[in-house]
Amino acid sequence: MSDGMTYIHDIGQFTLVCANCGATAAGTSKRFRCACGTPFDLSLDTLAQDATVEALRARFAARLSALSGPERSGVWRYRELALPLADEHIVSRQEGNTPLYAVGAAEREAWRSIGVYAGVEALYLKHEGHNPTGSFKDRGMTVGMSIAKALGARAVACASTGNTSASLAAYAAQAGIPALVFLPAGKVATGKLAQSVAYGARQIAVAGDFDDAMRQVESVAERLGIYLLNSINPYRLAGQRSIGYELLHQLQWQAPDWVALPAGNLGNTAAIGAALVRAAEVGLIARVPRLAAVQAARANPFYQSYADQWRGFAPVHASTRASAINIGAPVSYARARAMIEATRGVVTEVTDDEIFATKARIDRAGIGCEPASAASVAGVRRLVREGVIAPGETVVAILTGHVLKDPEQATASEPEAGAEVSDLLRAIAETLQASSPRA
Repeated sequence: MSDGMTYIHDIGQFTLVCANCGATAAGTSKRFRCACGTPFDLSLDTLAQDATVEALRARFAARLSALSGPERSGVWRYRELALPLADEHIVSRQEGNTPLYAVGAAEREAWRSIGVYAGVEALYLKHEGHNPTGSFKDRGMTVGMSIAKALGARAVACASTGNTSASLAAYAAQAGIPALVFLPAGKVATGKLAQSVAYGARQIAVAGDFDDAMRQVESVAERLGIYLLNSINPYRLAGQRSIGYELLHQLQWQAPDWVALPAGNLGNTAAIGAALVRAAEVGLIARVPRLAAVQAARANPFYQSYADQWRGFAPVHASTRASAINIGAPVSYARARAMIEATRGVVTEVTDDEIFATKARIDRAGIGCEPASAASVAGVRRLVREGVIAPGETVVAILTGHVLKDPEQATASEPEAGAEVSDLLRAIAETLQASSPRA
């Protein structure tokens, strides 16, 4: 490589490790749960650690000008920290590179209305809806699909509420691998369903919810040797860590006080938390930001466990309108809990009414997001009101999906018009009436 780094060609050089009992598995394994039941993680010992902080920062900055190749991706740009995979295995659509919008109350632009609403002077929105298929899932999928390709997978599969299936279908088509998506019947938004259909994935409708679909796809994948690409796959989470690295890079390696994100299956909570901790360990940032994981009140097993001081964990029957986080038995509970503890983070919940009121603010500002995304900002607002987040602290809220992902849930309520707008509308109506042909 021109930058002097050595990248890994043999997937067997990676190691999977169980955080619970310490058991290990080869990086080529298609089983992602340890015998003790805990999902495996990717061992950090197999990641490149031979570069200085200055060299890493310079390398990441230089790659911003890449016009082709893996470095054009906002995931593979950080592959020394995510996964140092050789070029020939990589399946990429130049994912990542998502904007970081300054919307704090201290800003001058009209976007400041979001910061005013949340009660935060320095608020940023990291909009993962600008990925190729419209959600953060592409970051994990580029890594997971690259591993599937390297292993010569006969087929790939996932359970999904919509975003994962759209991403899987697109990347599988690019890699030339058959794709199977297990979907809860009648519970997937049209925009997401249309993507997986268009990209050629075979759909399997499952009676029940996402958790039922997840149980079934795990069983089928294990029996038939199909490569599973849900977030239980540790390579998926390796790719999602790049959200943390990229937002820190965009802030010029000045760590924010908080990173808030929607919490459903808890893969992002685990992945972004791991990225923040890792960035501090290698010296890219001076301190670890605190995580704020936000659940919908009607899909809140993680919050319930946190509120009970982690004394237990029990799945719930999820029933939130924010479909992307309508998950009652999250796969990455243990991983996410570890990251909340490692970052001195918090878990909170917000109602569907709070989610959709916040979505209306984000939509009307011209940024837009799918409902689940708005949970992050709704959670920030609640935490500010509760005195957990101070108005003067710097907060990054993750928006996970595009506004067109869930068109059925578009903001229905109209904001009240200001006096100038009302006067203008009245004048237009009068002008039209005066210019109409008389009967």
